[in-house]
Amino acid sequence: MTNADAAHLNRECYCITLDQKALEKNLRDQFPDSDHDSSGIPDLHHLFSNIAVFVPEADMSTMERIVQAIESATGLPSYREQVLSWAPDIAGFDPGPIGAFMGYDFHLGPDGPKLIEINTNAGGAFLNAELARAQHRCCTPSQQNTSSNPALDGFKEAVFAMFKHEWQKQFGDSTPSRLAIVDNDPKSQFMFPEFQLAQRLLLDRGLDTLILDPSELEYTNGRLTADGKPIDMVYNRLVDFALKSPTHAPLRQAYLDGAAVVTPNPRVHALLADKRNLTLLSAPQCLRDGGLNEADAAYLEKAVPETRLVSREDATALWEARRKLFFKPVASHGSKGVYRGDKMTRRVFENILEDDYIAQELVPAGERNVRIDDTITSRKVDIRLYTYAGKRLLAAARVYKGQTTNFRTPGGGFAPVFQV
Repeated sequence: MTNADAAHLNRECYCITLDQKALEKNLRDQFPDSDHDSSGIPDLHHLFSNIAVFVPEADMSTMERIVQAIESATGLPSYREQVLSWAPDIAGFDPGPIGAFMGYDFHLGPDGPKLIEINTNAGGAFLNAELARAQHRCCTPSQQNTSSNPALDGFKEAVFAMFKHEWQKQFGDSTPSRLAIVDNDPKSQFMFPEFQLAQRLLLDRGLDTLILDPSELEYTNGRLTADGKPIDMVYNRLVDFALKSPTHAPLRQAYLDGAAVVTPNPRVHALLADKRNLTLLSAPQCLRDGGLNEADAAYLEKAVPETRLVSREDATALWEARRKLFFKPVASHGSKGVYRGDKMTRRVFENILEDDYIAQELVPAGERNVRIDDTITSRKVDIRLYTYAGKRLLAAARVYKGQTTNFRTPGGGFAPVFQV
């Protein structure tokens, strides 16, 4: 099928592909406290759309190739020198791990995939794996059920292998005894059910796994502990990417002393997910000059929207071009503080000039039509690739309305990707 075929399906197919009973069964299997009913299962309905998003197989291959080109670029000495020059000092420490669950976000259009953002603590992979397993076949005969996807079938094994590899990148041929999933007040987090799914996956494979607030961590005598239990490894879900908060001091010191594996870590964020890096990734000639091969440079040239740092010296040009730009704070996460230039007031623009922002060429999101109460309406779509070491672990879509992705849109939420 072609891009036009996928676009037609996204406009005209209104199949409800989500098998709600299958999803609840999958979750019951993951949450042992549910006692064979739904009472112990977290309410996740707001996170999931009941439709699928159609993506051309060629676009999926292209996105994977773009990820590989980006990770090749981040290995260039000239690139690293530049990004570490604006990164916090902690990013200069390299303990070895390369970052669990990278997330690459794309908009799809007639000109192919366009990279929108890179994330080091990309959320949703575990939830999307369960969602993808609970899909009916679509009415389109050529479409296969995502549950037959070999990558999905091997998801849990790949995740466990990823954490094991991260450990071995720092400590060699051994295995950790205990891992902690760490975030601020984890039970209050939007993605807390995902932490529980991750915990169950790792426990089932023999790795003792805790879910902790960083205040529960202590670091004494070269050992990171929680309630007296040694913590060998941390799956880091904090958005304090440089671990600067005083509350995170024990974790920071254990990381810098090499006493525990922390993944993703401050160096990985600095090399890949700092939004200022997009100014380099969207300048392929500079990357060519730094040694990037022509094939990788060509992918980046086509896929990464032009991005520049916002400065007062450039204010007049930015204001005049604002309708074609998207403004993002350098240190933001979760779409906080972002503005479409065509929606921005002069007062907001003045505030942006006083802060650290990038201006990215505006790339329209893809679209998916949905039926809500017998009314057909359009929703925006982006595609996220969850990867490790440049290879895809899982692909998922986010369906939403408004300026950025959210989980408050009727008919929206995470959606499975059906390749066509």
